[in-house]
Amino acid sequence: QVVLVESGGGLVQAGGSLRLSCAASGRTFSRYVMGWFRQTPGKERMFVAAISRSGAMTYYADSVKGRFTISRDNAKNTVYLEMNSLKPEDTAVYYCAAEDSIRLGYVSDFSEYDYWGQGTQVTVSS
Repeated sequence: QVVLVESGGGLVQAGGSLRLSCAASGRTFSRYVMGWFRQTPGKERMFVAAISRSGAMTYYADSVKGRFTISRDNAKNTVYLEMNSLKPEDTAVYYCAAEDSIRLGYVSDFSEYDYWGQGTQVTVSS
């Protein structure tokens, strides 16, 4: 089992930047594919980005490609989401997720992940 704790959310103006962090504790961090999802009230949790166990492969939703960057530091048991050129439509609660048995072709499917953080609010003002 792994416990995930997100941080770094907040209020930012459109065009600004934020960096989210997700610290993991428990089993060996490098076993897990890590993902970021986001959710707005009344809507389904949506895929944002994912990263392979080694960090060699990254995946992004079309809506954030070129603006967001996912990375991980296995020595620090942490995954990051660097968010640039933020837009009001990026406003959401952002969740970190982990899964050790996921197939890489399914990283965008939230139902594939067993472990979730508590979420951090990101608000982008226009």
